[in-house]
Formats: sequence, C-alpha cells, structure tokens
Amino acid sequence: MNTNATPLLQVQGVSAGYGLMPVLHEISIEVRPSEIVALVGSNGAGKTTLLRVLSRLLPCAGRIVFGGTDITTRTPDDVFGQGLVQVPEGRQLFDRMSVQDNLLMGAYRRHGKAQIRRDLERMYTLFPRLGERRWQIAGSMSGGEQQMCAMARALMAAPTLMMIDEMSLGLAPVIVQQLTDVLADIRSNGVTVLLVEQDVQVALSAADRAYVIETGRVTLSGPARQLIDDPAVQQAYLGV
Repeated sequence: MNTNATPLLQVQGVSAGYGLMPVLHEISIEVRPSEIVALVGSNGAGKTTLLRVLSRLLPCAGRIVFGGTDITTRTPDDVFGQGLVQVPEGRQLFDRMSVQDNLLMGAYRRHGKAQIRRDLERMYTLFPRLGERRWQIAGSMSGGEQQMCAMARALMAAPTLMMIDEMSLGLAPVIVQQLTDVLADIRSNGVTVLLVEQDVQVALSAADRAYVIETGRVTLSGPARQLIDDPAVQQAYLGV
C-alpha cells in the first residue's frame, strides 16, 4: 500500500437523502489504491446510503471522483463499467440459478471467454466451498456460502474497487474469519476494498484505515489500529 498514492476514490462534501429526508451531511472520504478501508457505524448511520450514492443509485450534492474521473453525474452502468462494483447487503443473489451461473452474471459486461474461464476457476480456488457447490442452486446454500458467492460474483466483474456492504451480517465467527482472510488475498491481486460494517471489531481488524460515521457525518478517521484503541470507539462500539 502506497500512502502517498493519488486516491482511487475521492468523496468531497457529499450530502444526500431520500426525498425531503436528509441522511448524509458533507461526507468526505478517500480510498487509495490497494487499500482496505472500513466505513463503520451503527445501524442507520448512513453507511448503506453512502454506498448507494457511490454506485450512483442516489443523486447527491458534492463531488465524487473515481480513477481521476468525476462520476458525480454518471449512471450506475457507467460506474460499474469503470470498475466500481458493490456487494450489496443481504447478498441479493439470483436464488434460483446455480452458483456458477451467478458468478457468470458478474462477468456479463466482459469479453474474452478464456479470461472469464480462468477467473471462474480462480474464484473456486479462492472460495473452495463454491467449487464444491458450483451446480447447486444458490438460494439453497447457507448464509456464509451465499456471502462467498456474492463476493465472487462481484470479483468476476473485474473490479478496481469493490465495496462490500455488511459482509459479516448474520454469519458465524468462523465464516467471518474466512471471509476476512479472503480480503487480504483480494487486495494482493490488485483490488481495492471499501468495507462497510456495523461490526466494528471485524472491520477495524481487517482494514488499513477507517472512517466512523454517525448520523450521516464522519466523526473520526485514521489508521484502523489506532481507532481500535480510541476510547470513544471502544465505549461506543466495542463494549469497553
């Protein structure tokens, strides 16, 4: 990770909401290439709303720059094509399709069948359980297996930045640890990660840097290891 690198993603003074209800207030964050950055906060803090803004599913005031390009007025399809890919909360798989067909849906915009096949096999190496269940109907798998499938489907889109919304939600600790280990592998293969989590311990343990968001505002930021030791974070989120 190069701390002096030009940010891959810059969010500058972004405000957004739903109709007349404001949710985000002057949010500014940045993510550098090959970082794992966590965005943490309690339920309802605005984390998912920010991801919807970054995916261009919600309009906003302010400015969003991705890969040196202003994407503030771009469409969701545009930013997906540029490599900004989201793993949504709740997985949102194609429940009646096989695991393999779900993964191939992630590559629907790509060309080059040989490379897609190689990436497919790489997903089965990264997530061996998916390889065992490649022909199983996705909706019949466990929650942890479905989360693996959702992450692998996003990786099949060949993202530059993968945004993961509530990776650990409802999963057993052993599965969460497996998924956290995968994040390091993803990063080593050149994919930058923005991890949005309500479980602050999981997020800060996996990330290089983190932002704490409360009621739609960034209240703390810094190296993840420093934030774990921050008394305010410990009291509010870690039960210390």
